[in-house]
Amino acid sequence: MAWYLKLVGVPLKVQRFHTTACGCKGRTGAEHLWLKRHLKDPFVKAAKVESYRCRSAFKLMAINEKHHILRPGLRVLDCGAAPGAWSQVAVQRVNATGTDCSSPVGYVLGVDLLHIFPLEGATFLCPADVTDPGTRQRILDLLPRRKADVILSDMAPNATGIRDLDHDRLISLCLTLVDMAVDILHPGGTLLCKTWAGRKSHLLQKRLTQEFQNTRVVKPEASRKESSEVYLLATQYRGGKGSEQ
Repeated sequence: MAWYLKLVGVPLKVQRFHTTACGCKGRTGAEHLWLKRHLKDPFVKAAKVESYRCRSAFKLMAINEKHHILRPGLRVLDCGAAPGAWSQVAVQRVNATGTDCSSPVGYVLGVDLLHIFPLEGATFLCPADVTDPGTRQRILDLLPRRKADVILSDMAPNATGIRDLDHDRLISLCLTLVDMAVDILHPGGTLLCKTWAGRKSHLLQKRLTQEFQNTRVVKPEASRKESSEVYLLATQYRGGKGSEQ
């Protein structure tokens, strides 16, 4: 991705953020460190240049560049879509706006508990809990032919600060997506989900191995090195037959 940052003109002159003295004094040391790192982050700068809603767009772009999970004509379900950066990338890659007249037109549906500002080429279902059975039915009603070719998930539970608990909750969310796949994901489809490395990671990987022909761990350059964040990429969905074996 370094070549891409250079292409869009990063590093750039850092934009100055004006804050009051009172606001600065109110921040903790950890918040100061986060803001300092954020302002220096080349992916934050690149997101501004390219008008992506947040830096996470470059994670999906890098994964797609290497593994080609998005292409024109595909139907994409983006879980935990807010603020919409992954949906932006998906819209471009599946030709959801029909910009390329010579290619099939895809579809992007984003779901989140938070509000998402409208995006041309995407349909947003929000606020909505993707794990709720009622939301699942609405997803099926909105998807063309009631199926998705790709399920994306960059979602994570609200952090409690207790590492093991946060990890367990995220694994549970990912397993819920795998359960949903039997109704939503087209046979041969793809699931990409964020997780945090931890004690229960093997349970999720085992389940994905049962349900998909190929599973791998990926960590794009935009994922900070010090973070335990990784992505699990599962391809060639067996169509629910894996759990019967």
